[in-house]
Amino acid sequence: MLVLKQRLTVATFHNLRVKDIYKETDDCSVVTLDIPEELQDDFAYRQGQHLTLRAEINGEKVRRNYSLCSGPSEAEWRVAVKLIPEGKFSTFVNSELKTGDYLEALAPSGRFGVEVNPDKAKNYLFFAAGSGITPILSMIKTHLKQEPHSTCKLFYVNKTAKSIIFKEELEQLRNAYFGRLEIYYFLTRERRDIELFNGRFDDERMEVLCKTFIDIPDTSEVFLCGPEDMVNYVSEYLVNAGLPKELIHFELFVKGLSEEDKARAERLSQQNVEGVNLTIIDGGKEFHFTMTKDYDNILDAALGAGADLPFACKGGVCSTCKCKVLEGTVEMKVNYALEEDDLDQDFVLSCQAVPLSEKVKVDFDV
Repeated sequence: MLVLKQRLTVATFHNLRVKDIYKETDDCSVVTLDIPEELQDDFAYRQGQHLTLRAEINGEKVRRNYSLCSGPSEAEWRVAVKLIPEGKFSTFVNSELKTGDYLEALAPSGRFGVEVNPDKAKNYLFFAAGSGITPILSMIKTHLKQEPHSTCKLFYVNKTAKSIIFKEELEQLRNAYFGRLEIYYFLTRERRDIELFNGRFDDERMEVLCKTFIDIPDTSEVFLCGPEDMVNYVSEYLVNAGLPKELIHFELFVKGLSEEDKARAERLSQQNVEGVNLTIIDGGKEFHFTMTKDYDNILDAALGAGADLPFACKGGVCSTCKCKVLEGTVEMKVNYALEEDDLDQDFVLSCQAVPLSEKVKVDFDV
């Protein structure tokens, strides 16, 4: 039986006008949203954060997560949406959305990025592939502008020169911050004279990069955004080369589950959650309900019981549905978003969290 102690009101979508939309490449549209003055404080963001967008497409409410590619100091809210074959939302944006239309959006969220410190001189490394450049671009803009003594090096993989997203803007930044921003483009389907820049990152290329362009002891932070294989490979290589693991930060484009993930997900799908007493804290209010066998994770069970919680991908990638376990025991099927320090503080992704105890209490406010 559902017991509603106080109504949850935090995950609020706002109807926002599309201020501008243009084609950055043949298969990528850049959308700028018009944020009313009364909402701009709520929509203030840090470099690396994302927006959860929602639209009604063929009678269905579809939501997706997109990183902001604008910098916080620009007073703009801009995302890039790359067309994904058979992708409902990306197809809608790239083929139907136009200036003057409206999209629904949650306030920016996410923890990809570090605090800016104008007094420090830091050396940042960035690795991106394709549309993974979006949060990276926001970071590069921010650190170059707000940390006058810091430097940035970008290693950016694309299929062809024509498919490079934000190439013109990146070149403008390199000119504006000459000597502080270095950019190296790698192409996988187009050959150039210098063999180093033909293909994806591998041992041979990484060895040359670490000898020629990357000074491991002098590296302050590393950010990676792109396919899971790339992120995992580069991260492991840099750690083996002597870079402390805690300096590496990433966001993934997940292609599929590993065998370990599949086994864990299958095991947890058999977990009996019927009768588990759940307490959700959101917006300083509590929501109590009892789980049924219709759901096997905290997020879906809470939504089914009438809670209004933030979520986007439901795949363990975006961290929009992150919460802290205050009481009880849960286990996640997969986790592509939370880092070790998050796990040490008992944070979980509610879309992947399966209760293992009779009572569970989680907090979405922390």
